[in-house]
Amino acid sequence: MQVRAVLMVMNIKALIAEFLGPFALCFFGILSCVNAGQHGLVIPALCHGLVIAVLVSAFAAISGGHINPAVTFAMMATRKISMGNGLAYIVAQLLGGLAAAYMLMACGIGKTDIAIGTPAPAPETTALNAIMLEAVATFFFALVIFGTAVDKRAPKMGGLFIGFAITLDILAIGPMTGGAMNPARWLGPALVNPKMLADAGIYFVGPILGAVVAGLLYDKVLASDQQTAAAE
Repeated sequence: MQVRAVLMVMNIKALIAEFLGPFALCFFGILSCVNAGQHGLVIPALCHGLVIAVLVSAFAAISGGHINPAVTFAMMATRKISMGNGLAYIVAQLLGGLAAAYMLMACGIGKTDIAIGTPAPAPETTALNAIMLEAVATFFFALVIFGTAVDKRAPKMGGLFIGFAITLDILAIGPMTGGAMNPARWLGPALVNPKMLADAGIYFVGPILGAVVAGLLYDKVLASDQQTAAAE
């Protein structure tokens, strides 16, 4: 009876959306990194930005289009989603990234190529610096989410501007950290190459910290008084 009650509370359609979003982000994102060649970060940045723009727009009415555990943590911190549903979202997101990595392997993409498409700090970038870079980049990315998609005053173009923010972040910090801003974008492919799991702190702490701080700042300071009162 308890399991049935939990399933009734959770929106299965929303969980499917939150699985498919990171799946597409990892699947197309990794391929874009592998195929970038002499174009460097431009192709991966545009690809990630386009995937986010398209899927946030597609899934906004179903799940809110989080597609990112860091975003979901920010939504839980600002009480835009319940703790139970938020944790279910995060599980779905992480599984989506992992499924994409194994689907790529089934399509003939080797572990070495998947490693190329997995965010990793540059040799000269320390773990602390990488965390800070990921946190700052995710902070501004999350601010765009709250300002264009969460705020009811915003024009209904959130997906487009969120995609732009992702592109901007990858172009800026990609050479130093790989520009993940999303634990699900990192974890799935990293599990295929377990040696990369040593960087877990960077790609969980940085994005989650940045997103939560951005969410709280927008919700408590920048949002309209009416929206803040409604949330409380």
